[in-house]
Amino acid sequence: MKRKQSKAKNYADDAPLTAVELRTARPTAEVFPELVKAHQAGKLRYRGQRGQQIAPTKSLVSIRLSPVVLDHFRKTGRGWQTRLDDALRMLIAGH
Repeated sequence: MKRKQSKAKNYADDAPLTAVELRTARPTAEVFPELVKAHQAGKLRYRGQRGQQIAPTKSLVSIRLSPVVLDHFRKTGRGWQTRLDDALRMLIAGH
C-alpha cells in the first residue's frame, strides 16, 4: 500500500518567537496547572488512546459452534456476537 505524501503546511504559528515573546513567556505549570498535574498523574489520554473500561471486561475465549447456530446469529447482521452472548445469558437466567 502506498503512503500518502504529506504536503508541507505553512502556518503562521511556525514563525520563530520574538525577543518580547520569549521574555514574557510563562511556564506551562503556571498557565495550565491542572493539565500538568493530570499529565504527571498519568490521567491524560492522547488521540486514539482508549480510556479505562467502565463495565467489567469480557474474557476472550475460543469456542466451537455448530454451523446452524453460527449461521443463525451471523444472518442477523452486525452485533451477532453480542446477541449470542445475550441468548446465553438468558439461558443461564432461566435455569
